[in-house]
Amino acid sequence: MARDQIDMTPLQSRDELVAWFEAGIKPPSEFRIGTEHEKTPFTLEGRQPVPYEGARGIGALLEGMKLLLGWEPIMERGNIIGLYDVTGGGAISLEPGGQFELSGAPLENVHQTQSELMAHLAQVREIATPLGIGFLGLGMTPSWSRSQIPVMPKGRYKIMTNYMPKVGQYGIDMMYRTCTVQTNLDFSSEADMVKKLRVSLALQPVATALFANSPFTEGKPNGFLSFRSEIWRDTDNARSGMLPWVFEDGMGFERWVDYALDVPMYFVKRDETYIDVAGSSFRAFFEGRNNSLPGERPTLSDWANHLSTIFPEVRLKRYLEMRGADGVPWGRLPALPAFWVGLLYDNDSLDAAWDLVSHWTAQERQALRDDVPRFGFKARIKDRYLFEIAKECLKLSYAGLRRRGRIDQLGRDESRYLEPLERILESGRTPAEEMLDKFNGPWGGSVEPVYQEYAF
Repeated sequence: MARDQIDMTPLQSRDELVAWFEAGIKPPSEFRIGTEHEKTPFTLEGRQPVPYEGARGIGALLEGMKLLLGWEPIMERGNIIGLYDVTGGGAISLEPGGQFELSGAPLENVHQTQSELMAHLAQVREIATPLGIGFLGLGMTPSWSRSQIPVMPKGRYKIMTNYMPKVGQYGIDMMYRTCTVQTNLDFSSEADMVKKLRVSLALQPVATALFANSPFTEGKPNGFLSFRSEIWRDTDNARSGMLPWVFEDGMGFERWVDYALDVPMYFVKRDETYIDVAGSSFRAFFEGRNNSLPGERPTLSDWANHLSTIFPEVRLKRYLEMRGADGVPWGRLPALPAFWVGLLYDNDSLDAAWDLVSHWTAQERQALRDDVPRFGFKARIKDRYLFEIAKECLKLSYAGLRRRGRIDQLGRDESRYLEPLERILESGRTPAEEMLDKFNGPWGGSVEPVYQEYAF
């Protein structure tokens, strides 16, 4: 989650909300790739959650990173809660349970994503290791209970924590126990946005299976391959899911605005204070009818902040965010942006991907999304296993990256970052199944070895 937006111009018309999205349109020559990834901090000794406070806490980690990087601190009520790179545009932020997120800068190719990742890991290690902190690359904390996990000092999380149990059984788990890797990609027109949104929504379960990496809860197999993906099915269905209306005629920025206006709000930020308006609609606020702020109308900042509290499988902001993948160890992270860039940033691959999914119905897309957390590649749509579809997608992505032809110093294109996914498909098993085999075999029924084998 990037920083909250600051722009205090009151909104007058719905057109301004639409214009906010339209401002994201870019020519293909200016398309960029943003990659965000979360990792779970743990104490190297005892493998416990890391508190915010104290000489070896998350706050100290951020202070150390600030000194090392020279980035601007993001403060809230005297606490450092993140860092921002004024020159490059990257940021480091904290998720509710201390999950440490790098929101990468907008980069031109996946080689740069890989370099950014390697630099970030080296920097984090330099500060974290002396503090006795390690990081785990899984989609969900494998051994801790909800009550063990510390709460980070961010006002918005307090409001969300109170609201979540009212709207689903897993919202607290989503906030405090999960990690993801996501990639943010651009569009060149409203029509291009719609096409990319439809293709990526339909194919999000492919990424969920390829990156499925959360089979353990509190030290035991939980019956799923991506429990993180299952959590999203019952977190808050008013703001998540597969958005069937995106595939209907007339889809565009206006349709997203109408959807977002009716998604229940969490908070309004005024100076450093978060005002709890959880459950009320942005539409009522827009019409000056919010009970907590009578007669007041939202600003562009309120709109941007509200849009960041919508959590479908693909999210529209001024770019598209792919949200279906579990967090993974560092060697597999660049594979996610590579996969989507190959599919969406090459027109031939994008057309072919649309041909692959265009005849699926809303019910079929939903059933696939519902089945993938448990069954992974064995989930089916129509008469096909997801495994076959994943293979086809990987081929398309590979071809798209080859045609893009972005070459590194050694003359290699970006398709090399798909190699971990090729290995997964060759084995025929999701990463989670591989992990379960280890649990039932060499690990002897213990999840403790993950803290070595899947650490950053």
